[in-house]
Amino acid sequence: MPVYEYKGKTLGGKQVQGELKAKNRAELERFLRANRILVTNVSKKPQQIQIKIGSGIKKIDISRFTRQFATMISAGLPMVQCLEILGTQMESAELRKIIMKVKDSVQSGATLSEALGRHKKAFDDLYVNMVEAGEVGGALDTILVRLAQYREKADKLIRKVKGAMVYPIVVMVVALGVTFAMLRFIVPVFAKMFGGLGAELPGPTQFVLGISNFLREQTLLILFVIVLAIIGFKIFLRNPKGRLAWDSFKLRMPLLGPLMRKSAISRFTRTLATLLSSGVSILDALSITAKTAGNMVLQNAINKSMLSIAEGETITQPLKDSGVFPPMVTQMISVGEKTGGMDEMLAKIADFYDEEVDTAVAALTSIIEPVVIVFMGAIIGGILIAMYLPMFDIIGKIQ
Repeated sequence: MPVYEYKGKTLGGKQVQGELKAKNRAELERFLRANRILVTNVSKKPQQIQIKIGSGIKKIDISRFTRQFATMISAGLPMVQCLEILGTQMESAELRKIIMKVKDSVQSGATLSEALGRHKKAFDDLYVNMVEAGEVGGALDTILVRLAQYREKADKLIRKVKGAMVYPIVVMVVALGVTFAMLRFIVPVFAKMFGGLGAELPGPTQFVLGISNFLREQTLLILFVIVLAIIGFKIFLRNPKGRLAWDSFKLRMPLLGPLMRKSAISRFTRTLATLLSSGVSILDALSITAKTAGNMVLQNAINKSMLSIAEGETITQPLKDSGVFPPMVTQMISVGEKTGGMDEMLAKIADFYDEEVDTAVAALTSIIEPVVIVFMGAIIGGILIAMYLPMFDIIGKIQ
């Protein structure tokens, strides 16, 4: 069924918006009227092509559920009815089952946070703690809207970073594939031709022919080594010291390092700002943020900040000692800590670094494209020149 985006007003005059599946526009309008929403605008959402590999719950599915749930709760619909509707709307079969289980738990007397907490695969600690804070503070609708905004911004940031990394990886894979094909299939044709010359071949030609022979004779060994290296790397990452070393290296990588550092800072500050503004205590907020940091260097710095606060010290010094955060960030956090407006200060830092990530992605793309083209040209051009050098020698002797 198509997805429609709508805007409208509740009977109390409150503006609401969201998206829902329906067979057609008329069915959507009937549904919204039945739920006491006066429709002001409806448009069909453009369909996005998504390639699904295997089963599972995607981040975008959780973000979409959160936004729709927040809209319905804000419109005054009963929670069980919201979950019932959304449980039949989700594209992911696995998420549909989870939502229906959450609905059953709520009907049985459990709080929403308790019901969500039973499904860690879909709803992480950050999600559950924010919902719990909303329930305790009597502002669940506000918290859900804030959570939806947080998830949408976080998903957007992840897509930007992944998008910046996909292009160079794809081009490098293509370049290596073309090089392998040339050495495996094209160079041997030249080798047979050179075999009948009976003359000593130039050094570059002998080098390329040697690599070609090795690839043809040891293909299975090469594949075995590659598979072994991948398995070994995964085992290495499972070790805490190995993960720490790899995460530290990622932040120092040329070109990609600054981008990863900025995205890590943006994610940390936005997560912490969202939790603090939702009423979660500073220690609980830091504990949740550490689990969702995505980088062990950052995680260790956050854990040290927790110890610092528990001992009556400030949050700033451990963050400064980690080497991840620029002085501007730690100074702004320090000011926010002293003035009692840390959540607002963190949100401003996150917005700033979101823009920095945009700039870094654009700069990275513009730099990598010519570098990769030159790299491909050097390899393929070098192979071709090495193959034609013996012909140049023969032509020179004939003259």
